[in-house]
Amino acid sequence: MNSQKILLTILIILIFGNFIFLVNYFKPNFTGKVIENSDDFGEIVFITKVIDGDTVVANGESIRLLGMDSDERGYPCYKEAKKRLEELILDKEVRLETGNEDRDYYNRLLRYIFFDDKNINIQLVEEGLAVARFYKDKKYKKEILNAEKNSRLNKIGCKWEN
Repeated sequence: MNSQKILLTILIILIFGNFIFLVNYFKPNFTGKVIENSDDFGEIVFITKVIDGDTVVANGESIRLLGMDSDERGYPCYKEAKKRLEELILDKEVRLETGNEDRDYYNRLLRYIFFDDKNINIQLVEEGLAVARFYKDKKYKKEILNAEKNSRLNKIGCKWEN
């Protein structure tokens, strides 16, 4: 009888431990869908709003795209960059990749955004809608600088066409 109680206790501990692991490994996002939360993979979110060419909203959080900078409202490429970012990721699930810092001075999340395994931050620079801009994070610096060099030399996009 005593060994049965020990076995039952061990079984309950194993089941409870697996449950805790699964709860911590998978978490629901704001839509109730299950998303994977892994440092290697990144977080999957649904983009609900595009603020401008380098800032979006998902899960009620503002997200600032890293490694690049687009024009603000009232500047030449603002409309083109915002429109293109909307075409690329608005109302879509994307993968967020963290850089060196989690948030900026304005409490926005700082992330690289991927859609269909394409780095959107780099794509906007490639298309001449944004320029390379680095602060503390330099994860994709080489790729972003090469994209800017190519778009500048080939006069691609509203940043370089004139």
